[in-house]
This record gives sequence, C-alpha cells and structure tokens, in this order.
Amino acid sequence: MTEEDALPPAPPAPPAARDTPPVGQVEGQLVYAIGDIHGCYAPLRALLGSIAEDVAARAAGRTPILLFCGDYVDRGPASSQVLDCLVWLRRHSGYRVHCLKGNHEQVMLDYLADPAAAADWLRFGGGETLASYGVSPPAPDAPPADHVAARDDLLEALPVAHLRLLEGLELLVGIGDFAFVHAGIRPGVALRNQAEEDLLWIRETFLSSAEDHGKIIVHGHSWRSDAPQLHDNRIGIDTGTYDTGVLTALRLEDGAAAILQARG
Repeated sequence: MTEEDALPPAPPAPPAARDTPPVGQVEGQLVYAIGDIHGCYAPLRALLGSIAEDVAARAAGRTPILLFCGDYVDRGPASSQVLDCLVWLRRHSGYRVHCLKGNHEQVMLDYLADPAAAADWLRFGGGETLASYGVSPPAPDAPPADHVAARDDLLEALPVAHLRLLEGLELLVGIGDFAFVHAGIRPGVALRNQAEEDLLWIRETFLSSAEDHGKIIVHGHSWRSDAPQLHDNRIGIDTGTYDTGVLTALRLEDGAAAILQARG
C-alpha cells in the first residue's frame, strides 16, 4: 500500500463535470453498482434496503445485477460483517452479484501471505479489519513475529467463505456501454490489456483524462465529497463512506441512469 491510498480527497476535478450521469445502454439489464464500503455495514444495509424497494418497482421479471466496486474492508468498524453480507448476497439474494477486487482487499491478501512484508496494511485500516475479527492488531512497526502471530490469529478467525470470496474477486466487468473497475484504467490502453496494478491503484492519470475509453468507466477508489463524480467518460461512486457516512449506488437501466444514496 502506498501513501497515495491514505489521501482521502483526490486532486481537483477535471473539466466537463456533469450534473447527471452519462447515458448508456446496459443490454436490457437492471444494474446497481455500489461504491467503496470500507467496513461500514450500517450504510450498506440501508442502501441494500433502498435497492430492494427499487428492484420491486422496476425489475419486471428481470434478475437484477448487483455489482460492488471493491474496498469492502479497512477503516470502518465492521469489515467482517460486510464480507458476511457479500457472501450471503451471492448465495441467497436472487441477484446476479459481481464483487470486484479493491486495493484494500489485495493488501489484506498480501498480509495473509507475508505479514511482515505487508505490515503497512496496519497504517491504512488493517487494524480495524483485524479488530472486526476479534484479533488484536500489532503496531505497524512491531517485530515481524508479532505480525505473523496476528496473521495466524486472523486465519483462525476468518471464515472459509470470506477467504474464498477474497481470493475470487473480479478485476473488470463489462456490461453494455459500461465497464466497472475499482480504481480506473490506464488511458490509451485497451480494456483487455489493462494491468491489474492500474485497475486497483491508478488515480490522477485516469481521473484527469478526458479521453473516450471506449466504454463509460464506473469506478470507486477516489473520492472528493459525499457526491459522486460525473463525467462524460467516467462515473466515480466512491463517496468516502467511512468519513462522510454516505454510501452511493449507481442504477443503470436501458438508456437511463440514476444515483441512490444511504447514510449510516
């Protein structure tokens, strides 16, 4: 994890901000994309309730798609509950559920694989995630043996279903005129050739680009306020839930788009 990830608001927005999401087709589907949750279960539960009401009014026999843009863990107090919720949704909700990998999930996996090398995870919300599983977090600069012990305690507490979810997260999902990723894409590089590091970590090179990416990119990772970032070529739906209390979803249906939000 880098210091860049610790900076909440990203640099000033580039030109061509919009008041409403750009319009594109989703091949007759009803799609809900949800921004970064960061261990904040209360707004997630509230937003899912609003989505369920919306689905009841709009589905018309279709199976809705529920797509999460990554960063389920860290910073907030309830990462384990959030992962429980995602596991349940995939098994029992009746939605088609896609879960993208965020950079925070990647670093959690890095800590599980080599805790001493990934000890900086504790500086960027990993301590809150450990605590949500009942594990006492060591200091980031603690001796390697302390991180190994914390990792082992986490493995004992971590449900197998959570681990399988983390290990099977997707990097990019395309639906109609939209592509969904965690952080963004490298401008000028075809979607099929994007590097995983960019999909998980990229910021300003992507955020400041006015290029047509071939699809409208829906992403999380970078936030400026409790309002989504709406541009002709991208829609940023991370609204800093752990700081603002606001969790955001984008609804896409036929040629229409709308924003749904909940406060925790």
